Parts: sequence; C-alpha cells; structure tokens
Amino acid sequence: MITRAVTIEDIDDLYLTWNSHINGSALYRRALRDEMELRDVDPDELRDLFERAREQGYTKEEIVEETNRYADLKALVDDAEE
Repeated sequence: MITRAVTIEDIDDLYLTWNSHINGSALYRRALRDEMELRDVDPDELRDLFERAREQGYTKEEIVEETNRYADLKALVDDAEE
C-alpha cells in the first residue's frame, strides 16, 4: 500500500517558490510555523493535544478560555486523563 504525506506546508512552500506574487495565506502559515519553531512547539504535537482535548469533550471555545499557551493545553489534557 502506498501512502502519501504531502503537507499543506510543503504545498505552500512549493507554491511560493513557483510564483513571485504574494500568497498571504501561505505567508501567514509560514510565519506561524516559524513562531512555533522559535518557541519549541511541535505543530504535530499541538494538533494531537488539541484533538485529544476535543475527544475529552472540550469545545474550541472552552479550550481557548482555559488555556493561553502550549503548556496550559498539555496540562489540561493530562489532568483530564488522570
């Protein structure tokens, strides 16, 4: 079985390389990835924590109200699993 794993980030980078005009959405996502890297936040781990919190019954709004950084989200998920 062949699996394919082309991420949105890969597509953004390819598109930005091909085209000289500004793609605001791709630039925004690139800036977010750069900021996460600067703060040592793995986007895949952040996605996993967010999904786990949603599986635990939290809505996005509740997550936003109860957390304001990566460590808070991790604590929220870990506390709910105990």
